[in-house]
Amino acid sequence: MIIKLLALDKWARLVKIIFKNGGPIKSIFKLWRTDTLKDGKFVGYDSYGNKYYENPNYMLGRSRWVEYNPAVKWDYDASQVTAEWFGWLHYKTDQVPCEDCAKYCLMSCCYVHKWLLPHSENFSGTDQAFYPYSTTRKRIYVWDGKSSCSRLSH
Repeated sequence: MIIKLLALDKWARLVKIIFKNGGPIKSIFKLWRTDTLKDGKFVGYDSYGNKYYENPNYMLGRSRWVEYNPAVKWDYDASQVTAEWFGWLHYKTDQVPCEDCAKYCLMSCCYVHKWLLPHSENFSGTDQAFYPYSTTRKRIYVWDGKSSCSRLSH
C-alpha cells in the first residue's frame, strides 16, 4: 500500500531511464533535444548514423523511434530516415532491414547500384533545393517601365 501511495516503482523507473540515457546531464541534453526520455532495446543503425530503438511496453505508435545522428546537431528532420528503415519505423513490417530477405537480395545484386541512387534528405528551403526550369515561352512579360512606343524605336 505504501509503495503505491508514494509511487516508488515509478520513481525507480525514472531513475533507471535517466541512467540508461547516460546520467542526469546527458538526460537533460536529450530531453532538451528530443522532448522525451525513453529506454528501449537497440535494434540497429543506418548509413547516416541514426540509431533505431524499440520498446514493446510503450503504446503502439510510440514503441519504435529513431535517435538522429548527433553530428547533424539541431538540423534533423524526418527525411533523414532512410527508405530501408522507414517501413519498420512506421509498422509496415516487423523485420529490421538487416533481417529482411528481399532487401538483402536487392542490395546484394551487382546490377542494382547502376540505377539505384543513394538516399538523400529533402533539401527544400536550402541552397541545394531543386528548381525546375521552364521549357515554355512566357506569355506575360514583366513591365520594364518603358512605353510600347519607346520600346519599338530602340
